[in-house]
Amino acid sequence: MQAPGVQTALSGGPPIRSAPTLFTLSNRVALVTGGHRSIGLEIALALAEAGAIVYCLDLPAEPDSEWRTIQRYVAELPADQDKKGRLEYISADVTDQKTMWSVAEKLTEKEGRIDICFANAGIYAVDDCLEYPAEDFRKMFDVNTLGAMVTAQAAAKQMVRLGTPGSIIMTGSISASITNPTLRSMAYNASKAAVLQMTRSMACELAAKHIRVNSISPGYINTEMTRVSFLSKPGLGERLSAQNPMGRFGRPDELRGVALFLASDASTFCTGSDIIIDGGQCAW
Repeated sequence: MQAPGVQTALSGGPPIRSAPTLFTLSNRVALVTGGHRSIGLEIALALAEAGAIVYCLDLPAEPDSEWRTIQRYVAELPADQDKKGRLEYISADVTDQKTMWSVAEKLTEKEGRIDICFANAGIYAVDDCLEYPAEDFRKMFDVNTLGAMVTAQAAAKQMVRLGTPGSIIMTGSISASITNPTLRSMAYNASKAAVLQMTRSMACELAAKHIRVNSISPGYINTEMTRVSFLSKPGLGERLSAQNPMGRFGRPDELRGVALFLASDASTFCTGSDIIIDGGQCAW
């Protein structure tokens, strides 16, 4: 069937604003890991504003007051036709495969579907590549790589079971494609490079099941993690900012548009892609 666009406009039918509807997520259900704060919470809010029912998953047994404030904010959004999103919270560990599969199964039992999965949970640490402890290396891959795989698995299994198309989005990093000057991030870089290759592999396997898999690769974003790792250290934030043409760290809200694009029908022919949001750092 011809989608709304130029051909529809030329057909002589009544004019409609079809482009904005591509981004609506009304009645869709999303799972966002690392959804208690920073990028995960920002994306969860954006999805909810677009009409989705969003389950934020993270380690704390209960969400903090800031998360509760965002939940109330979503609940108080003015009604916009059928765009009535909401935020829910689930405590779980993304490295626990059986638990994650169970979470996705229970979620779909309650809501009847799952349409969007944002595998975002991650950690960061630095150390000399010659001294990096094996235990810390395993932990980095457990959270950043295994966690992303288990999350994507959990959501995709339910999409396949229900026969519904879906969108899976992985959080990668520009550190998956480049080596950041002066940063001793060997383990982190490797874990995120694996996420990008996993994205491409899953995209090819799941396309026939109408499930799209893409990744976003942020550059330096001003989050709690980067404030501790970079911005709290004298001069480091300035040196890292100078590595991109825009000369600054990005804001978590500057990832909202890309996330909405990948989650929605605006990107129905996009799978296996990595979208870089880095202030131009990789363009040097």
